[in-house]
Amino acid sequence: METRKVQRLGPSTLAMTLPAEWAKAYDVEKGDEVSIRIGGKGMLTVMPESVQQEEAEAVIHAVDLDADAVERAIIAQYVLGRRVIHVQAEEEGTLDSATINAVYNAETQLMGLGVIEETPERIAIRCSVDPEDFTLDNLLERLESTGSTMRNEAIKSLAMGNPDLAQRALNRERQANKIFVLLLRLVFTAYQNPNLTRALGLDDGFALIGYRSIAKNLELTADNAEDIAKICLDTEGHRLNVDSGTMREIREFTDEVNELTAMGVQCAVERDYDLAIEVRDRFLELNDREQELLHSLPEMDNEALLRVREVLVSLGQTAQYAVRNAEIATNLALNEESEHVTIS
Repeated sequence: METRKVQRLGPSTLAMTLPAEWAKAYDVEKGDEVSIRIGGKGMLTVMPESVQQEEAEAVIHAVDLDADAVERAIIAQYVLGRRVIHVQAEEEGTLDSATINAVYNAETQLMGLGVIEETPERIAIRCSVDPEDFTLDNLLERLESTGSTMRNEAIKSLAMGNPDLAQRALNRERQANKIFVLLLRLVFTAYQNPNLTRALGLDDGFALIGYRSIAKNLELTADNAEDIAKICLDTEGHRLNVDSGTMREIREFTDEVNELTAMGVQCAVERDYDLAIEVRDRFLELNDREQELLHSLPEMDNEALLRVREVLVSLGQTAQYAVRNAEIATNLALNEESEHVTIS
């Protein structure tokens, strides 16, 4: 780490010099404007205009990459914040059909991505997402709401024997994944460009790691809902072999899990330590309820019993992810002064 001596230039003006290597690397010269961002813990960020205006591009060289590897590379470049991504064939070669299909498959998975140019040798895709059109808080809430809707549809499909509802839940998984990957893109972009953190609804970059973890937990809860929907499709008659009373208890248990996941996100976006404590207390009650449901199941064949257990275990895992989100919320909340904490 370099140190700089602060100098006084006038009655109320303090100044310091910029590192020569940094100025040369970013073409900063006398008279140029730079952006200054004041962060927490005494941090001061200086950004040259060239970095702020840069539209990063990446070229993926498809030679020696199979279609799956090309698709993953496109998703990775999207997450890393690239504005334009080129998929290039080897010199004097052309892109094969599998690679072209991989490009278009990636396009359907990613929000705001579209092909802008295509030749036999190269495909260019551009991301039209403006980070300032979103806040991370709103996207977390949207991801949680999508997972909750999937769970409701999956459980309802098992109660009614309705495979269409189960399929609807499975179809929503693609939307949940789009929101998750967009969240990752915005987190990485804000990390690279601290000026964006305020536009995304954050005071500083401290919360970015926590938000990334919360987003992953919510994506996993959507996977749990997907598992329940698949149970419906794979089960003969598309319903659980339980009486109406037991099914009602499972649906009520699902409602409580949904409420817990919403609270887990709420305490994070509001930095509410009291609510985080409540999430943990309610999880302990839900865990007891899950065990009671498992032990009170009526006699049934092993295959039917296994399906019911898989549903309850998936719901229990979802509740555990809500607690993890509340633990992250605790870290975010206790980083600020409140009635519970004084920081000096």
